[in-house]
Amino acid sequence: MYNAKIKEFIRTYVRAMSESNAAIFAGAGLSQPAGYVNWKDLMREVAEDLDLDIDIEHDLIALAQYHVNEFEGRSKINQILVDEFTKDVKVTENHKVLARLPIKTYWTTNYDKLIELNLENNNKKVDTKMVPENLSHTMTNTDAIVYKMHGDSTMAHQAVLTKDDYEGYDLTRRLFSTALQGDLVSKTFLFIGFSFDDPNLSYILSRIRILLGENSRNHYCFMKKVAKSDYEVEDEHRYAEVKQELRIRDLKRYKINVLLVDQYEEITAILNHIEKIIRRKNVFISGSATVYGEWEETSAFEFSTNLSKAIIKNENNIVTGFGLGIGSSLISGALEELYQNNSRNIEGRLKPKPFPQNTSGKLPLNELWTKYREEMLSNVGISVFIFGNKKDKDSSKILEANGMIEEFKISTENGTIPIPVGATGFTAHTLWKNVMDNFDKYVGVPSLKPFYEILGDSTKSKDELIEAIIKIINELVKH
Repeated sequence: MYNAKIKEFIRTYVRAMSESNAAIFAGAGLSQPAGYVNWKDLMREVAEDLDLDIDIEHDLIALAQYHVNEFEGRSKINQILVDEFTKDVKVTENHKVLARLPIKTYWTTNYDKLIELNLENNNKKVDTKMVPENLSHTMTNTDAIVYKMHGDSTMAHQAVLTKDDYEGYDLTRRLFSTALQGDLVSKTFLFIGFSFDDPNLSYILSRIRILLGENSRNHYCFMKKVAKSDYEVEDEHRYAEVKQELRIRDLKRYKINVLLVDQYEEITAILNHIEKIIRRKNVFISGSATVYGEWEETSAFEFSTNLSKAIIKNENNIVTGFGLGIGSSLISGALEELYQNNSRNIEGRLKPKPFPQNTSGKLPLNELWTKYREEMLSNVGISVFIFGNKKDKDSSKILEANGMIEEFKISTENGTIPIPVGATGFTAHTLWKNVMDNFDKYVGVPSLKPFYEILGDSTKSKDELIEAIIKIINELVKH
């Protein structure tokens, strides 16, 4: 599906996210599809005021400085920033995906607020650093920090835009350079939205090289491959190809590995693929039982315990609703594996979600549970279903677990892959039959069907069932 370089990037960046060491560096190209202007359009009126042609100018930073010089101040440039970067625009898919990913560090040269607004729309608490004074204090319990190293449109008078601003950067904004240096040493960056004509890129790269020399870790940058269709003259196309290749080699000096794509839409597809992998690292286990059918109670507890241990050992995270008769075993198995390996991230690896049993509020309990399930399942990519039954309060008749059926429905509507263990019986068996009858719809990976068949075979041992589940999980993470 992807070439070797992009596959290596995906593996490395997913690992960095799992270790909380991933960072984003966003340039103007990230915001432009939303409806914001690029640098040339931002400076178009400025050029006209100077009787210059913006389409043949290359040093746009100098252009901004010329305007300040000629008109004795930057009031007009400040107003342009406010006008252009506070208008209503659409939200891009790339902004949405980046905001959903478990990334805590964002750097940007953009003056707009799209990054922080999308993070907030995903219920993340954001600490935005717009001026050096912001770096001297830390907001508590934040989910992400956004460093706006060139300022913000709401504080246009302090935005980095002219040659004066760039030349004095290490005097006026030295704290940003210090913070960037630390992040470049300790985190893996993805540069996104930078292009050859972005006037910020060369300044940023020179700053990185000055700060780090050869000590930087490997970083990545998306870049659109020069296409013949973009040029009317073959010599111009060839010239652009040569220049791009030279740029790619030059970026290696800064430990930035270029990821070439044929179309910008491929970047969105890659980010979506990364999100899918991250979500599939999170496994939801749905299970409840008052009786165990052909299984003895002790055997069911042992299976539940060993299942959660195996999933944790497989480097997946567990989310579970603490189901009746099953939940305690799932929790204890996961904890045992985590403690045995001295895990320091128990809260991140295991997320038990016990359901409220009573409510005195206006929202009925069943509606409260539905909303709770929706939130609980919002960030998982795989759902495992075991057993699933309850006792009728009036007749003591054993019924299927309607809560498990609802969790299956919510999961599959979210694009989560279901893994019902039919061999455990009850609702899990009903769901297993549903999945097998509609395999392309629910799973869509033909090579996994033999493992799903194992999950419906009641003659298989507990170890064989768990082994099949782990094989399915590992194969799904690759797709």
